[in-house]
Amino acid sequence: MLLFSLAAGAAETNYTVVLDAGHGGKDPGAVGRFSKEKDLNLSLVLKMGELLNEQYPDVKVVYTRSTDVFIPLQTRADIANKNNADLFISIHANASPSKEAKGVETFILGTEKMEKNLDVAMRENAVMKLESDYKTTYQGFDPNSIDSYIMFELMQNSFMDQSLQFAEQVQKRFVGHLNRSDRGVQQASFWVLLKTACPSILFEMGFISNPEEERYLNQEASIAQMANALVNAFGAYTHKQAVRKENLAIDTTSAPVPTPSVETTPDSPVPSVPSTPSSPSNSSRSSNSPVTYYALQICASRTLLDPSDPKLKGLSCEYRKVGDWYKYYAIVDTDRNKVVEKQKEIKKLFPDCWITKFEK
Repeated sequence: MLLFSLAAGAAETNYTVVLDAGHGGKDPGAVGRFSKEKDLNLSLVLKMGELLNEQYPDVKVVYTRSTDVFIPLQTRADIANKNNADLFISIHANASPSKEAKGVETFILGTEKMEKNLDVAMRENAVMKLESDYKTTYQGFDPNSIDSYIMFELMQNSFMDQSLQFAEQVQKRFVGHLNRSDRGVQQASFWVLLKTACPSILFEMGFISNPEEERYLNQEASIAQMANALVNAFGAYTHKQAVRKENLAIDTTSAPVPTPSVETTPDSPVPSVPSTPSSPSNSSRSSNSPVTYYALQICASRTLLDPSDPKLKGLSCEYRKVGDWYKYYAIVDTDRNKVVEKQKEIKKLFPDCWITKFEK
């Protein structure tokens, strides 16, 4: 059965899902006529976790909160990172001055339509101001300042394509199966998504400001339906990830600019990975034996950057093209320890750089 296969696959990879119920404690979130967002978020998260435990017993489920307590934004991301999360799901309920606004939407990290979604990003990020000395914790970030959001353009998440895949599965289930109004997959500058080192989404289950949707969101049957839809989206997403064999195509920025089709497909030839000091020679290994590489990603861009571009801060980088994004790496090596050691130095220029792994 498909369910057994997915569970078995999760066991092999020690798959961890972190479920984040937005707001909580002294932070009620959006408030409707008779309910509070923080309570709806927690109800859906707990029900989803229950279903995940039943259907995928080998998947580890971690909650950022399981009771009505206040959890800082940075702490939520820290929980995901300390547990080496494979997927981060933040659950929220929406609100609007218009009582007519309705529907579900799923956010991933991004700045493509920053102005359009700036209001919702500011609203969700504003919770950090409930913390003492928040400017120190969040490195001077001001959730109410437009200028602060410019930093997101230089700090794109390397898991954007995977986050998008999961987000699309979520919207598909809620719109196609539950007949909810579709507000689509959106990009926004959420701190909690920026700081999680894994594919991550922020899901808005509906508008608590809409009387009809508030009634729907507060029904036990609705919570069960939505939790089931999220678990089904998880199953579809992890299945696609399990059967998809991605090759990481890397070219040096100092070499001639390659054609846009750097990303390979199963039927296309695989570009060679530049040799590194620790790379095995072709004569010492079988051509059918994949080699594991580790890379230190520093940033991503929708346009191909010149080697002298200020965004690269003088580093000699390698890059890959995934979808519409060029992802840049300062270090590529088969020895993870060497990458970890270099990361300490690179963090002085790129505090949020992270290590990725691939096979070639």
